[in-house]
Formats: sequence, C-alpha cells, structure tokens
Amino acid sequence: MIKIDFTNVMSDVIGEKHGILFEEIEAYKEIVKEVHEKIKEEKDNSFYFTKLPYQRTEEIKKLATEIRENFDYFVVIGIGGSALGNQMIQEAINGFNYNDFNYPKFYIMDNVDPEKIGNIFDLIDIRKTMFNVITKSGSTVETIANFAIVLTTLKDELGEDYKDHLIFTTDPEKGFLRKFGERERIKMLDIPPKVGGRFSVLSNVGLLSSAVCGIDIEQLLEGARKADELCMKISNPLENPAYLIGLIHYLACERKGKHISVMMPYFERLSSFVDWYRQLWAESLGKEGFGQTPLKSIGTIDQHSQIQLFREGPKDKIITFLRVLESSRDYKIPKDIPEEIGYLANHSLKEILDIELEGTRAALIKSQVPNLTITIDRLDPYNLGMLIYIYELATGFTGLLYKINPFDQPAVEEGKDFAYGLMGRKGYEKKLEDYSELVKEKYLLEIKD
Repeated sequence: MIKIDFTNVMSDVIGEKHGILFEEIEAYKEIVKEVHEKIKEEKDNSFYFTKLPYQRTEEIKKLATEIRENFDYFVVIGIGGSALGNQMIQEAINGFNYNDFNYPKFYIMDNVDPEKIGNIFDLIDIRKTMFNVITKSGSTVETIANFAIVLTTLKDELGEDYKDHLIFTTDPEKGFLRKFGERERIKMLDIPPKVGGRFSVLSNVGLLSSAVCGIDIEQLLEGARKADELCMKISNPLENPAYLIGLIHYLACERKGKHISVMMPYFERLSSFVDWYRQLWAESLGKEGFGQTPLKSIGTIDQHSQIQLFREGPKDKIITFLRVLESSRDYKIPKDIPEEIGYLANHSLKEILDIELEGTRAALIKSQVPNLTITIDRLDPYNLGMLIYIYELATGFTGLLYKINPFDQPAVEEGKDFAYGLMGRKGYEKKLEDYSELVKEKYLLEIKD
C-alpha cells in the first residue's frame, strides 16, 4: 500500500501565496490528458522503461544462483544510473548490515577515488569475487577506468581464468565493452537500447545484484506492474500517483517559486532512494532554464540542522516526506527512567520517529512551507517496485509538462567531452583547446606553512 497525502501543499492549508489551488489542478486536467496519451504512444520508444516490469527473469535468477553458489563477493563497477539504483534497492530491502552477516558480500565501485577503490580491494578476495561491469555506452570514463584496474588485477591473479569473474551489462550491439566481451567471450547482459541509465534500475542493471543478494525480484517487478496498470489506466492527476507528484511539483515550481525539491525519509533505509531520486529528477528536468534542485534530508537527523533553513530561510522549497508504517524491529522505553525524562516512558523508538514527523509537518504548516507525505505500509520489494515506477513515470511526465526532453543529458555529455580532451583521447583535441580558452586561473589564494 502506498498513500500520498498532499493536504499540506494546498492553499486552504498554507495560504494562496505558497499553496496550490484546486482550481490550478483542475485547469491542467486537459493538458495532463494530452500528456498521458503521448506517454502511451511512446511506451515502445522514449517511455520504454514502462515496459520493464513485464520482462521475464528466468535467466537473471539462474545466473544469480550460480554466483551465490560460487563466489563470496559480488562487486558492481558502474556510476550514476548504473550504481545508484543497485545501492538503493540493496539498502532499502536488506538494510545496512547485509555484508556483516551474509554472502556473497556486496560492494560498488563507482567513483574513481583511489582511497575508496583501495578500501574495497582490502575487503575482498579477488579469487572469490564476481565483478559486474555496468555501462550502457560501454565507454563511461569512471567505469572503464575502474574496470581496467580490476582487469589487470584479475589477469595477474588468475591468468586466463579471469573471464569467469566478469559479467558485462551493456548495450546489446555497440560500445567498447560489448566488443571486448564478444572478443574475449565474457558473459554479457543487455541493457535495452531505449532505456537511459537513470531509468534502468528495473532492467538487468539493477535486477542481477538484487537477485544475487537474495531480493525477490519477481515481487519488485510485480509492484512496478501494479503501478503501471494503475497509472496507464487513468489520466486524472487526483487518481494517478505519478501525475499527482509531477503536477504538484511543476505547479509549486512554476507558480509558487519552489525551485528546490526536498525529499526527507523518516525511515533511514530509504536514504539511498533519495540519492537515486536526486539523479533522476536533476538530470532529467534540469534543462533550458527549467527544473528543480533536489535536496536530500533525513528525519529525524536533519530536524537538527536543515529544518531551521526550511522554515525561516528562503521560501523556495517543497518537501516530500517518506514514511513507513511497519518496522521489522522496535525498542520500547521502560517506565523506570528518571522523572525528568518520564514523558518518554512507554513510547517506542518507532513511535517517537512518527511523532517527530508529525511535529515537523505541523511546524512547516505554521511556516507555510508546502509538504506532502508518501506513506508505505511496509518496505518490501513489492512496495519498493511501485515507488520506483511511480517516480520514474512522474519524472518523464513532468518533463513533458516543461516541454523538454527528460531522457537526454547534454550538459553532462559536454563535461565528459572536456575530460576526454584532458586525458588525450583521440578525436577530442578540439575540446582540449576549448578547455584552455575557458579555464584560466586568475584569482588564487594559497596558504603555505
């Protein structure tokens, strides 16, 4: 069960200056209907990610079983959409201590920070490790750089047997990784060509690591299927969860100046969901002067830091709380405690967590800060699959409201091109010249011993 409470974004609760009028939602119903029809028309093309919940999983589950039986460590090498989704599902379902009690132990090599990569090498036995290299393009700099280090290390340790410790997840036809894998006869999985990286978590990109770590991927996809069936059936934003989220954020941004979208889970296992959401929302919608800046906040931790800014700082934020009703464990505070803190007696930690959320919501209402609450009855693969799908569709839908392409990332690509020029990649000499013209040190403060 997923419930969206948008009471506190409405004008009759927080006032017309910061709140949305029902008339504004009603005024967009025909536009939303048009966008809805376009999305249905594009399910075989730009919105192909909406078809992922219907894929077959026999191959993935069989491969995952073989990995669990033969390896003690499973390492994903990827970045952005090829890593964040894996981390998000893992932490949401298996929690933070999975590696302390389970095999195969799971790690992600995303950044090219040598300290981070070295720390992972310190923890694994490379002879007992399967590496899943994930990049749709087959040429993502950070991923290929880390892969090059792993490849050399595997060859030094295992000789020709190195191939048995690699799985490539990449484009089915093109790119360096595909060509290298075919030449070396390395096991490969396809990323659907019409699915971009940040929308790919429910493809082979995220399903393999999930299945390897014992997560029920059938339930994950079942939840996503349920969300698809609901969202494709009706265009009314008051009945369609993805369109409701998208339209509220669009109106809050464009009509009320809420240019920052805060996501604040009061269930810490969803902290990586926010990391995944930040890429999805920022990279998809931040174009042509449009978009919102996604900001991560964790309840109750950031009640003691960011809430001060949210209430009394610039009124440029809309906040989404994520709440989970059931916790797998809880701790009750006993009666026999000092009188000064007696108000805590007989409350459990989960009760306090929920009460803190209610207190924060009330404080934000008082400060006229729009906020909505998404409640999940329990954090399981089914509900997580629903939530993933809803936010992916909400993102694509909102992009069409802005009349931009939510599936490209031209500003990201140019940064990569400059990096290629600096590294001396053939064909990017002009980018090196452009870099030299753009980046000139003029002002520098240096502190010496």
